[in-house]
Parts: sequence; structure tokens; C-alpha cells
Amino acid sequence: MADAAVELLLEKLKQLLVHHTHLIEGAGNLVDKLEKHLLLFRAIPSDTLRLRRNDETLKELIRQIRYAVYKSEDIIDNCVTRPNIVNIVHDLLKKIRAIYRENSRTKFDGEEERPIKETNVVLGLEKETEQWRGYLAEESKEVEVISIVGVAGLGKTILAGKIFHDPKIRSMFPTRIWVYASQEFTEKEIFLEILKEFTILTEDMKSKTSEALAYLVASYLEKDKFLLVVDDIWTCQDWEKLRVALPKTTKVGKVVITSRFRDVGAYVCHGKYLHFMRFLNQKESYSLLQLEAFRGQEFPPELEFEGRLIAERCDGHPLAIVLIGGILVKQFSTDKDAMKTAWRKIWYGLDIIDNQDPVERLERIIVLSYENLPYHLRECFLYFGMFPEDFEISVWKLIRLWIAEGFIQQKIGVSPEETAETYLEELIERKLVRAEKFKLDGNVKTCRIHDMIRDFCISEARREGFSQQIVMSSDGDFQPPVYEELKFRRLCIHSNALDFFSRRSHGPSVRSFVCSSRDEMEMPKKDLSVIPKGFKLLRVLDVEPINFTNKLPRNLFKLNHLRYVVISFKLEVLPSAFSQLRNIETLVVDTSSRTLEVRADIFSMIQLRHFKTKASAALPKCSTDCVTAGAKIHTLGTLSPESCTKEVLDSVRDLKKLGVRGKIALLLDGKNGSLDSMQKLYNLEKLKLLNDMFPIPASGIQLCSLPPSTKFPPYLKVLTLSRTSLDWCHISILGSLERLEVLKLKDKAFMGEMWEVSDGGFRRLKVLHIGRTNLKTWLASGHHFPALSRLQLMHCQSLEQIPAELADVRSFVELDLFHCKQAAVSAMNIQEKIEQDMKLGNVVGRFKLSILPHEEY
Repeated sequence: MADAAVELLLEKLKQLLVHHTHLIEGAGNLVDKLEKHLLLFRAIPSDTLRLRRNDETLKELIRQIRYAVYKSEDIIDNCVTRPNIVNIVHDLLKKIRAIYRENSRTKFDGEEERPIKETNVVLGLEKETEQWRGYLAEESKEVEVISIVGVAGLGKTILAGKIFHDPKIRSMFPTRIWVYASQEFTEKEIFLEILKEFTILTEDMKSKTSEALAYLVASYLEKDKFLLVVDDIWTCQDWEKLRVALPKTTKVGKVVITSRFRDVGAYVCHGKYLHFMRFLNQKESYSLLQLEAFRGQEFPPELEFEGRLIAERCDGHPLAIVLIGGILVKQFSTDKDAMKTAWRKIWYGLDIIDNQDPVERLERIIVLSYENLPYHLRECFLYFGMFPEDFEISVWKLIRLWIAEGFIQQKIGVSPEETAETYLEELIERKLVRAEKFKLDGNVKTCRIHDMIRDFCISEARREGFSQQIVMSSDGDFQPPVYEELKFRRLCIHSNALDFFSRRSHGPSVRSFVCSSRDEMEMPKKDLSVIPKGFKLLRVLDVEPINFTNKLPRNLFKLNHLRYVVISFKLEVLPSAFSQLRNIETLVVDTSSRTLEVRADIFSMIQLRHFKTKASAALPKCSTDCVTAGAKIHTLGTLSPESCTKEVLDSVRDLKKLGVRGKIALLLDGKNGSLDSMQKLYNLEKLKLLNDMFPIPASGIQLCSLPPSTKFPPYLKVLTLSRTSLDWCHISILGSLERLEVLKLKDKAFMGEMWEVSDGGFRRLKVLHIGRTNLKTWLASGHHFPALSRLQLMHCQSLEQIPAELADVRSFVELDLFHCKQAAVSAMNIQEKIEQDMKLGNVVGRFKLSILPHEEY
């Protein structure tokens, strides 16, 4: 576990030697030697981890390395206030020399890897799915509940997901809602999650009591047929908290719950619809392993014997088989004997745990998966334990946290974000992480991990001193005790956060503090300074659910090591003091204000890569000195149009993503630098323009036209327009953007009853989203969108039909409709035409059609 910490420490040493020599007067030579000796630790290879669980000597070695590295980091981070560190560094150097001398004889072998795409096919549940269609079709006098019960990892959530997404079941229920319960939920957060499916959550709604929200949920649910899935219920008491929100008299609602516990499942469904998940038989186990290891292809003859032995050792446990498949898929080698040997090693490892019960065997297989991870992925994987149970994790957020933590290895010519994305892809391929939602361009947007895998991450991270979750026990005390010095490097808390702060907790060695509570809260004035006072060496501060209202603590700006900050407040101003945080890489500001005056000079924050806020951010006037200052900035959003000046845009030549919110006409008419300055942004790939002139309604802020396509950024791939109310005659300008792949026309971006598509445009467009428009007639042929793969239409109630010729576009594989009743028939006709072509062999692949809510046609 020390490897990533060593990398981060080496980087700190370089910065110290180059930029802060005055702080280490007399110790420079020693620090240089310290750097050289730390490099020796990188020679201790990853297989050490695999052996140390049964080797006390190796355990002690890793503990010593970790302690030495952390101690070194503490010294460097404190050097600003403790410049005389000669003796400390000298003693530390002696200790590191001793550790290396004592353990320099051990040698291990490495292994090669080959990434393979993941699959999402589930075996052995076809009969169960058909049976459930019958259950859900039955009428009843009241809301009925169906329970899926089984030990962890048997596929309860997967079965519920198959039911939830089954086309026939989708057609039965116009309203389908999925919520996660877990051990840590509150009924209020569940009720708000349900209400999000029906309406926009207002501040007034969020402030309501649980009882008031339950009544509101029931009033929405009783209006139409609904299917509600509540995943992972732990106790009967938990169910009673949620049951009060169900309608009392409706005959059309169904609820599906999953639980590990038989008594809970029986209680919830009154014993009527109780489904026990079974273990897979030997044939199903072998087929699933074959699917995971070779993507459904036959096992090579030389590996068939080992494959059957491994499948047998998994005892029919689906998650165990999937995890083992994730290991085997990384054992690829052109040397058949080497692959056979690697597979036998896996089988021997499973044979050792043959006498354990299924849950213990699964726990051991999770350990085996962890031990087979490349060393650079282990800390990234353990970091998932920092998030709450069943939490949907933003990929954008996750990879920037990894970067701030120092987990991402630097590669020449590759950005840290790109490297981090490959790390996540590999964890998904290994089945340790599950891709949850995808962006329109197909990239992963959110992800999750299984409860048992998260439990391992938490326990292993605690054992390593890597991180600690702070929880309140039933007696009202926190674990670990908060009155003691908190010695873990990373802390996370997901509930009772304000109580935790009120106890003045402190941790001089803590580098990261993450709060992922699902409930929003306001920080009391008396506790404003608790975080910066108690955790002075923070590198990561993510406290988005905690609102600092109208005042920020002054000593926040003394946290010089901060790299990643997510903070919430009700201020309309970002204080100039933020400029003091020179090491920040990611700054996310969540404010309830529509506008944000940025007094901080973000261009003087030389490490800044990402600045995000939903408000319209007005930047300070940019001097000529800022032209070279923003060289590292990749994300800016959302800026006011007035801030998109030539000076600002000239200073961010590496910008990849830009969002603008406000009077967009100012940007397009050339009065404020306009799009002309964006022509030099050769790295800009994503641009979002949100026309907002509050309190003027959208109907009163129509844009007259768009500038020529040559005025847009030359390498633009993704463009989003919202509330611009442009006439459809101007859309041909966007069609001329040569590299445009994704076009999102949201919330009245274009208005008018007819769109006749011109020839020669949209040559590379893969994804088209149209939302909230009065478009009635859409005239187009297949050749107008030759590369289209996905079309998404939302709230296009006036649209009579979708162009039938889109069925001739060979790349067209997905069509989503939401509240587009009149166009539904034409969508089904397109699906029928494409499926006929597939049967004839004219088209290869699978077409997906989604129409919500379902209507009878």
C-alpha cells in the first residue's frame, strides 16, 4: 500500500528542492538522499502484498515502509512552520536505510496484462423473469409486495434489474422507480428520491418532514400504475418506515424489494410472493465463467479442464464466478503453458478455501481479486470504501479525487484524467466495480460497487491505516473515538456530521475529509472553523452536503496543501482569499445564488485544472499577466458571457470543457470577445451555452441567429444549447461543424413547427438529443445523419412522427422517447424495420427502443 504514497512523497520532495530551498537550509543534501532511498521502495514489487497475509516478516516490512513514508510526508507538509528539520530528516533517513537493508533480498516475478471489454449478460434467470411477469400482471385489492431473498452475491439486484428493465414489464407500468435502502438510509432521503421522478425538488420540499413527504409520495403514486423497486432492505422496522408512503387503496401498484434476510422478506410480502435466490448448477456456473473469461467463446481445449475445476470451486455463487472471471481475463498470454499455470494457481487458491461456507468463500475470493490487482490500482480500489453503501458515484468526481490523492501515475503525453479513466475501466473489467449510468457519448457517467466488496474495502483500508469511516454507535458515541487524535490519513462520514464537528475532533495527519451524506445540512456558526483548525494538512476537502450559508471560516484559506475542494454556501461572492490556495487542482462551488461574483484570481492558482459552479460566474478583469497563468485549466463552467473576453480565453489554451450561462446574445454578437476568441481553443471539445435572463421567461429571450460555423471552436465534439429559442432554419449552421459528434438541444433550444434538414451536414453526428420543443414536422432522410447511433427525444409532445428513413442508417442502435406520445407509433415502425433488416442479415447488432411513459396506441 505504500507505493502510491511513495510516488506522492517523491513529487513533494522535488517541489521542496526546487521551490522552497530556504525552508530546508542545511538539510538539502539530506533531503536529496532521502529521495534516492525512497526510490528503493519502488523496487519492492506488488506480489509482496499477496504473500504478507501469511508472513509476519512481510507484514512488518510494509508497516515500516508505510510509517516511514507517512512520517516523511508529515515533515515536508509541516516544513513551512518547522523549517529546522535537519535532525528529523537525518533520523528518518537512517530508519529508511535500515528498513531497506533488512529486506533487500526478496525477489518476485511480475505478469503481463491485456484489457478486454466487459459484458453485462446474466445467466440462469430466464425462468425467474418469466415467472415474475405473471406475478406483476395479477390484479389485487391493494398494493402488493414481492420479495427477493438470498445471501449476498446471489444476484438479487440483478434479477430485480432484469424485471425492472424487461420490455413487457415496462409496457405494464408507466411509472417505474428504483431506490436503494441499505443500512444507512433515512426515510426522508428515500421519499425525496421517489419524488424526483415526478417533479423538481424545491427548497420548500426538501425542508418538509418525513410525514409530509410520505403523504406527497402517496398522492403521486396513486395517480397511475407504478412499479417501485426498493433494493437492500435490512430490517422489518426499515420497511415500516417506508410503507407509510404507499397508497392505501390503489389496485395498480406493485413493489419489489430485495433483502439478505428471509424473515424480512417474508414479513414485507406477508409470505405470499417470496422468492429465494438459488445457487447456479454446475452447467450454469461453467457457462457464466466461460462468458466472463472469454466473452462467451468456447474455452481453449488446453484450459477446459482447469475451467471446469475453477467453476466447481465457486459452488454456484454468481458473484464469486464473476470475480474469478475478472481475474482470469487478465491472465491472457500467448504462451499457452503460462496461461495454464496461471489458471492452476487460481484453482489451487480456491481449493485452499474449499471447506468454508459460501459467504466466507466469497469474502476470500474478493481478497483473491484484490491480491491480483496491479499495484497501481489497489489504492484506487480501496478508495471506494470512502463512499456510502449503495452510493451512486460520479465518475467525474472519482477520478479527480484519485488525482488529488496522488494515486495516478504520471505518463508523458497523457493527461492524469485520461490515465485515471483507464484505471476505472480496468476495475470495471475485473468486475470489482459496476458501471451504473452512461453518458450520451457512451462513456461511464456513474458507478457502484457491491456491498460485500465495499465491506472489504472498508476493512482493508482500516487495517492499512489508509482510511476510516466515522460512524455513530447506538450509545451516541463515535467510532473511532473522536476525543482521541484521529491518526488515519483519510476520514469519511456519511451521517451525524454536525454532531461530529460539535465535538471538536482533530487529526494532525489527516489528508482527506469526505462527507457524502444524502441529507443537506447547515454548519452552525460556532463550528465554522472546526475543519481547518482540526485538520491542517488536508489535501482533499469534499463537504458538499454541508452548507456554510453566508460565511466561510477564515482559517480555511490557511490550508495550503488543498488540491481538491467541493464546498456549498449561499453567498453571491467567491472571496478573494481563495487565491491563497495555490495548490488547488479542482474547485467546485455549489451556491443557491443564480450568479457568483468571483473575486478570487483563479488564474493565479497555478495548479488549477477544473473550476465548476452552476451559477453564472463573473470573473475579475483579466490583466495581460493572466495570458500565460491559466495554462493548466481544463474545465471552466459556468461563466457569465461578460467573462468570456479575449484575455480570458487566450489564457486558457488547454481548455477542454467550457460552460456559459447568462445573456448568450452577448457572446454571439461580438460585443464581448464573442466566439471569435474561441477559434484559438484548439483543445476545446465540449461547449455548453445556457441562455438565462432571469426573471425574463424563456419565451421572451429568443436569439435571432447563430454566427457562422467558422466562428465556433474548430475541434468541438459536444455542443449543448438551452433556452435559446432559435428558429430551426439556423440549425444548418450546427450541421456544418465538421467534428461535432454529440448535439444536445435542451429546453427550448430550437422552436418552430417544422424542421427540414439540409443536405451535407451532421456528417459525424452520433448522438442527437432534442428536449422541450413545439416541433411538429421533422423532414429528414437517412443520408442527413449518416453516423447517427442514438436519438433521444424528451417532452416533444407536438412531434407527429420521427423520420422513417432513419431506419436505413446502419449505425442507428438506440431510440429513447419520453413524453412524446404522437411520435411513438413511428418509433415502433422504425424498430420493426430495423429488426427485419437484422433478420435478413442486412444489419448486424441489436436495436434498443425505449418509450416512456407507456401509452396505449
